[in-house]
Amino acid sequence: MYIFFVSDDIFQVIKDYKTDTKKIVVIDEFQYLGKINKAFPSVFQRIWDNILKDENIMVILCGSLINMMESQTLSYSSPLYGRRTGQIKMKQISFNHYGEFFKEKSTSELIEYFSVTGGVPKYIELFKDEENIFSSIEKNIINKQSFLYEEPIFLLKQEVGDVGTYFSIIKTIAVGNHKLGKIASTLGVNQTSLTRYLKVLIDLDLLERIVPITETNPEKSKKGLYYIKDNFIEFWFKFIYPYRSYIEIEDNDYVLQKIKDNFIDNHVSFVFEEICKEEIWNLNKNNKLNFKVLKVGKWWDNSNEIDIVGINEETKDILIGECKYLNTKVDTNIFYKLVEKAKYINWNKETRKEHYILFSKSGFTNQLIELSKNRDDLILINLMKGREED
Repeated sequence: MYIFFVSDDIFQVIKDYKTDTKKIVVIDEFQYLGKINKAFPSVFQRIWDNILKDENIMVILCGSLINMMESQTLSYSSPLYGRRTGQIKMKQISFNHYGEFFKEKSTSELIEYFSVTGGVPKYIELFKDEENIFSSIEKNIINKQSFLYEEPIFLLKQEVGDVGTYFSIIKTIAVGNHKLGKIASTLGVNQTSLTRYLKVLIDLDLLERIVPITETNPEKSKKGLYYIKDNFIEFWFKFIYPYRSYIEIEDNDYVLQKIKDNFIDNHVSFVFEEICKEEIWNLNKNNKLNFKVLKVGKWWDNSNEIDIVGINEETKDILIGECKYLNTKVDTNIFYKLVEKAKYINWNKETRKEHYILFSKSGFTNQLIELSKNRDDLILINLMKGREED
């Protein structure tokens, strides 16, 4: 109990300290106090109610474990429930600001780095000074003594109890199983028994459930697919988890070669799609599109898939796009195929106004550039340079 007496004394000193400005108290990793002693949220409630509540003091409680912070501070059963004036769920740094950490890297290098570290500042810091992405991976992930080698294990152990089940689910999704039925059959379990695990992983921002963007009732849609949301977690389960036995016997060269062989096609190209979606919002914010997009996502049916679709239900405008992370320039055939696929989108077919956007790593052929100059409904974006016609 000694720590609680000390806590009272500390906050009494803070209360008695005279200043003309608001006093701010920040407690980092608050959840560990509750983990050490489950009574601590009640103790802190008493400190707030009896010492701090009526003072010109702001208390900020920070924590990195989402489930524990919610149960100790936000949930109805928490002693602190109803006392907060606001909350912020911190998100990862977006790709839009990622280059500020790597001043000397090209855009293609930034995309590759982002596909591994995501927007987690600690991961970015570890990769910051390495010569290239593969030397960074070799030093900071494949190395058994490295910080990131077992990071997903530590993360899940802190947040959930049954790590094995969660690992099996994430591993199954990482190899390309996105439908609930397929995940369940691969694991040999009933679909209903998976839903609570999937919900926890979604709440932890590790997974996301997506439906075709044109679905009118996403929550009840039977077309939902599950994807890994965190870039590092996805990379780890694709390239590290399946080869841990090789890393354990220090056959790191084999693992690194496997990563090199599949890194672009099996990982970076998918992250590129998410970066392009972010760019859609940037263009939208800066009024660089032909209409205001209200929703952006993917679209698919049983036979077709389109990387990006943005819609405005009010104006009946639809933006249809493809993302090509290729070493060759995108030609007119890609655009015409996209126009054909757009015909299968069953959304306001009779009244909608169609617009098209193509993203490319390596630019566009002269024929496609000339075509875009004669079409007001087509935008070409070379993410290495910006808008093609600018």
